[in-house]
Amino acid sequence: MELRHLRYFCAVAEEKNLTRAAEKLYIAQPPLTRQIKQLEEDIGAQLFIRHARGLTLTPAGEYFWQHAKAILEKADVAIENTRRLSEQQKTTFGIGFVPSVFYGQLTILVRDLRQKTESEIQLHDLKTGEQIEALKTGKIDVGFGRLLIPDEHIEQTVLFQEPMLAVLPADHPLAHEETTLEELAKLPMVVYPKNNPATPTFADICTSLFTSRGLKIHVSQQVNDLQTALGLVASEMGFALVSEQVKQISRKDVAFVPLKDKSITCPVIFSRRKNETGPMLDLTMKILEELVDNRLNGRFS
Repeated sequence: MELRHLRYFCAVAEEKNLTRAAEKLYIAQPPLTRQIKQLEEDIGAQLFIRHARGLTLTPAGEYFWQHAKAILEKADVAIENTRRLSEQQKTTFGIGFVPSVFYGQLTILVRDLRQKTESEIQLHDLKTGEQIEALKTGKIDVGFGRLLIPDEHIEQTVLFQEPMLAVLPADHPLAHEETTLEELAKLPMVVYPKNNPATPTFADICTSLFTSRGLKIHVSQQVNDLQTALGLVASEMGFALVSEQVKQISRKDVAFVPLKDKSITCPVIFSRRKNETGPMLDLTMKILEELVDNRLNGRFS
């Protein structure tokens, strides 16, 4: 089995149609059909169910598709990084992050890594669950998120707990003093990112703060990015909950309001591959240790 067989299979799995897959791959349909049949024979399992109007994946095909995509992504990352290294004599270091952690220590970490190394720093806006998969394929080397997601290949560390803030329109009656979840529950809520049944997100942290206290909420909008959420709040579509770092965003049309209950926090979580070492990772850990110590001791927020 070669990588091209996996690419053929993934194209067919995505298109659910041999003709469209062949067009996408720039090959004729008969050779593609033969390659798929040969792949099924090599594996010893039926991957597709043939219908008059297309194909559907068997349970075995669904399983193989998930792993085939991961293998191809890992191969593509290795090829791209090798090409970069050959052309520029530079290594790459990938950092995954959720937007709400990009307004504090992460920017300093990126700056210091750029100043102290010759490596090319690549930043990837990824939800925590996406970071776990990206770490396993090699797309990123470290990740900064909000959720603990158990995985035997990944090590996660809670760096610190960060206070949560309510975001309200600047002229809202609750915008000028500390507020409570009980008061906020009476208002419509803007949630980000959109809830995903497959993997938990920051949205689940926010909504569970209310439901765990027996409070009902009315979600007026679900959006995928932080800036859109803030824009909707400014438009009086509702309130949002954010981490303390987000108040670094300078907007005159919204107010970042502390919560009376100071125990309401969300974690900043560092993720890496287990048992991995190297100069870039060692330097990252050293810089990060100092940044977290500064944060915990109030030298900056």
